[in-house]
Amino acid sequence: MSGNAVGPGGGPGSVTVLRGVPAGAERRAADLYWEAFGRKLGPALGPPGKAVGFIAAHLNADRAVSALLDGRLVGLAGYQLDGRPLTGGSASDVLRAYGRLRGLHRLALLALFERRPAPGQLVMDGIAVDAAARGRGIGGLLLEEVAAVAAESGCQEVRLDVIDTNPRARALYERRGFRAVRTERTPYLRGLLGFGAVTTMRRAVPTPEEGAL
Repeated sequence: MSGNAVGPGGGPGSVTVLRGVPAGAERRAADLYWEAFGRKLGPALGPPGKAVGFIAAHLNADRAVSALLDGRLVGLAGYQLDGRPLTGGSASDVLRAYGRLRGLHRLALLALFERRPAPGQLVMDGIAVDAAARGRGIGGLLLEEVAAVAAESGCQEVRLDVIDTNPRARALYERRGFRAVRTERTPYLRGLLGFGAVTTMRRAVPTPEEGAL
């Protein structure tokens, strides 16, 4: 796990960006993830206490970059690479945790969120920043570190999806060079999941030669 301190002198109030989720911070990472995406994932993984426990138990810690403020995890960006996403858990894990009858319904909902990367793509699994730590540029730092992971992994672009009820996130992505390439209208999901459209955005990853210019 590598780190990069960002802030005046690396002292109090500085932000450190790390590859991976620090050991022992899995539950905190799951809390942050649920705070950001609980509204969307609630019908599939709720109630909150059970959902956070499930996410923490099946977290692929090596598929994230983390932001620490004075040693506390305050930001997280997950990604899918080589078939491994940030949030794991097999169908059998879901059935064991929620029961067969309720589990099958939840699996059908989770299937709506599956995204498979095309060759040469790194797909983001979402970005979450503690509300108390916003305004420090943490989201941008996380996105740049994900882009660095993509470049080191030989990917040509980073892809993500953003829902229509999260304009703040979309504005951040646009400031960081992401461009919308497709919007899928999903009015049938508005009543169930709380959003009615999903926009796919992409950002090109410079080759090592381009990055050196």
